[in-house]
Order: sequence, then structure tokens, then C-alpha cells
Amino acid sequence: MKFSIKVLQRENLYRLSRMIGYHFQREENGEWVFIRSLGEDNFPRFHLYIKYNKEKNQLEFKIHLDQKRPVYKGFTAHSGEYDSEILKKEVERIRKIIEKEK
Repeated sequence: MKFSIKVLQRENLYRLSRMIGYHFQREENGEWVFIRSLGEDNFPRFHLYIKYNKEKNQLEFKIHLDQKRPVYKGFTAHSGEYDSEILKKEVERIRKIIEKEK
């Protein structure tokens, strides 16, 4: 699921991630990758990709829910949800927190 939020200035993504309850995982292809675990063993977890779009002055997000860890070593395939009610609720939660901070 993709969504974007207009910002007044470039955000500190570490601060922003902590504010919404996510932890930095890695940087990949110009996107910052964060996770938020819902279980005790890191799964299920939300996987959030954030990229700053300078021209539009907005943060662009991609989010999915990893239901379980990859089954086969060396493969990234997982049981992921990309459009579900739980994702819609998480997007709304993130929007409310970020927009409240503006």
C-alpha cells in the first residue's frame, strides 16, 4: 500500500520513525526501511519504506505486513499483505501522528 504526506520541511526520519513506533532496519535504493513488530518473535510485523520527494515536498510511504519470516534461506519471499483492513488502520494511525506534529 502506498501513501504520501505533505511536509513543511525535510523531516528527520529517525525522529519520525520513533514517533510512530518504528525501528530503522536499513537504507535501500534511496529509501529508508523501518519495521514495527506486532509479535514477540519479530513477526508479524509492519514493513515501512519512506522516501523524501524534494520536488513535491512530501514523504512517500510504502507499507506491507509480513505475516511470517521467509521459509527458505536466501529468499525474501514471505506471507505479506499489501492491502488489508489492518494496513488501512495502520496508515490512518501514522497519518494522525505525523499530521498532529505539523
